[in-house]
Amino acid sequence: MTRLLPAALTFAFVFAGLPCARAIESAASLATFSVDVTIPIGHACMGGGIAPARRIAEPLHARGFVLTVPGQSAFVVVCFDWCEIRGSAFDDWRTALAQEAGTQPQRVLVCSTHVHDAPVMDPEAEFLLRETEKSGAWKKLAPPDPKSAIQIASVCWPDFNRICIQRARDAMRAALKTSRRVTHLGIGRAEVKQIASNRRFVLPGGGLSYGRGSRSGVDAASAGAPEGDIDPWLRTLSFWDGDTPVCALHSYAVHPMSYYGTGEVSIDFVGLARVRRQAEQPEVFQIYATGCAGNVTAGKYNDGSPASRAALTDRLHAAMREAWTNTQKHALNAPTFRLSEIPLGARDTADHTEPVLRHRLANDPKPFARAHAAMGLAWYQRVKSGHHIDLPAIDFGPAQLLLLPAETYVEFQLYAQELRPGSFVMCLGYGECGPGYIPIERAWRENDSNLRDWTWVGPGSEEPLRRAIRDVLAP
Repeated sequence: MTRLLPAALTFAFVFAGLPCARAIESAASLATFSVDVTIPIGHACMGGGIAPARRIAEPLHARGFVLTVPGQSAFVVVCFDWCEIRGSAFDDWRTALAQEAGTQPQRVLVCSTHVHDAPVMDPEAEFLLRETEKSGAWKKLAPPDPKSAIQIASVCWPDFNRICIQRARDAMRAALKTSRRVTHLGIGRAEVKQIASNRRFVLPGGGLSYGRGSRSGVDAASAGAPEGDIDPWLRTLSFWDGDTPVCALHSYAVHPMSYYGTGEVSIDFVGLARVRRQAEQPEVFQIYATGCAGNVTAGKYNDGSPASRAALTDRLHAAMREAWTNTQKHALNAPTFRLSEIPLGARDTADHTEPVLRHRLANDPKPFARAHAAMGLAWYQRVKSGHHIDLPAIDFGPAQLLLLPAETYVEFQLYAQELRPGSFVMCLGYGECGPGYIPIERAWRENDSNLRDWTWVGPGSEEPLRRAIRDVLAP
């Protein structure tokens, strides 16, 4: 359902679909901020699914902006070099940043790039692990594996998340004191060459495979098959003060992994491309967000080598530069805001019921199996509390900016663009990440192998998400 907005926003909401938005009576302003959110050595990466942090290859940052428009509450967009943010951590980030910006949490768009050598923040899952492991039942089934890099199950360190929130509040407070006037909006795009490929591909014998992972380039069938359903365009949304650019937000739909899992904390090729773009255009604040990439990887073009990481970085950076060259400016009119709620449930298939997960949490000898079960149970608890996921959209007139949850499949991003074919629709993925993969129904029918884990919503999730997208994009 579409949520009702405060009375002060009614005018903007009612006229959201008009071709010409209401002009801003006085100049809008933009404050940009960046904060270091690099995890400490020993912190879990990817929710405990791979080796914990052993060394820092590149620092992790949360980069964002506060857009203040006269007569409206501010908008906040912040993108993390983290894997995911879930549960109360997602709520806490939105609430804290909203308080600092003087706005509502629903107008704070928080997302992650989904790099894997980085944290999953899920305090409820970590609490479940700590409480359950006091019993030590799992130790009776099998001793720890001396060859494993992971001996103790852990999803995250909640105290570190709280430290990062305070750092971000401090950074935002300082940034708001030096806000820049913005008068124009820029939109540009470029086709990305030889990065993205869908996990789903047709085998030489005619069968289907969903096995094109992030580093499948060494597999002849995966590398030789067509790219499949992807969004080939990188989009860049920018803010300008007259002819002076202030900030650029880039988005592209692909899992951002080249090689990972050794404990080397990294921003991977998407972050490296952003850093390179920042270095060559230091006067423009650069942000990168991953689009809806639950079923899109670099697997066709990536063999997991350092050379592949460098090549992927080069290609993405080239697209960022081309999108900037192709940018067209529009007067920045008063944006409008829509918000829809998505009633996604909890998965209830044979091996993903709540009792099954509780048994796994208490008894499985594999640390990540226990961590995975804890994340699933944390989502069950959130659903039981009556929680619905927010889907916010900022409509600038010539461009729309949407935040979609979790590992949404790319078909939802393509659907959003189909609804507004004459507009510039930018989708940010990996908002609230508790649900895990959110697939289309075809994936369930075809037994998508990726849905065996990291998926805590069940069949039937496609239509509620499509309905929410329609609600926020309908003219």
